[in-house]
Amino acid sequence: MGHPKKLRKKWRRPRKLFDKDRIKLEKELKKEYGFRRKKEIWKLEFDFKRIKRRARKILATKDKEAEKILIEKMNKLNILPKNSGLEDILNLKLKNLCDRRLQTILYKKGVANTVIHARQLITHKKVIVGDRVINQPNYLVSKEEENIKLKEKPKEEVKEKEPVETKEDGKKVEEKVNEEPKPEEKFDKKTEEKHVGK
Repeated sequence: MGHPKKLRKKWRRPRKLFDKDRIKLEKELKKEYGFRRKKEIWKLEFDFKRIKRRARKILATKDKEAEKILIEKMNKLNILPKNSGLEDILNLKLKNLCDRRLQTILYKKGVANTVIHARQLITHKKVIVGDRVINQPNYLVSKEEENIKLKEKPKEEVKEKEPVETKEDGKKVEEKVNEEPKPEEKFDKKTEEKHVGK
């Protein structure tokens, strides 16, 4: 067991870095789900492989309690329906997990115009999931947390203009602030000299 303060990596690089099929799949995922770098795909893939490994282990040991916990977890993430078994977990694909990312859910709900726009909203801390502000596009959203909102800008109070009394009639007239002079009244020094010279 390692030191508790020294955190371990939660992802691994692929063994074959220059695998043609894998690179093609990663390009498709980047385009469809708006991943910024391959490291994000590898992180999600690591979690996905861990779930499958856990399901295979449960299938071998026939542990009913562990099976129930794993299926409940998948239901919570809204990846599988309630009446599903371990075989359904083993039939899952990486795209099923990608669909539960915060970035894709924002785009599918119509909160963002594009996948890239969804990512920008998340990284700029403008998305509220439940009661928390989340700035990780790879965050897996559960069923309960699907109530996603955008942060609202604080409204500025507009000050009303106070009426000011005039000396002529004694009537109250609204004060005009920052009123620009008419174009006829604007004169530069050069134009003034020309008019005087004529």
